[in-house]
Amino acid sequence: MDDDERVFRRSTWGTNRYVYNSRNPLGRVLIAAAVLALAALLVLMANRAGPFAPSPAPGDDAPADSPLPHRSAPATAPAPPGAGP
Repeated sequence: MDDDERVFRRSTWGTNRYVYNSRNPLGRVLIAAAVLALAALLVLMANRAGPFAPSPAPGDDAPADSPLPHRSAPATAPAPPGAGP
């Protein structure tokens, strides 16, 4: 490990791009941060949470886990006594 190594180095795949240099301590931190950020985004996408949460339906004020009925669901009246099935 050499602190004099550059953080970015040219790609060896023949392209003109730069990649993180794993021989530099800051390059290693950037690699680890990129991997952790990608893993967090994949977990959020799999759980449909955060910015990947579905939008609520229009006119639906109550959250999905609320015990209150939704506006879009019609209210059912109780059957009158003596009325059979």
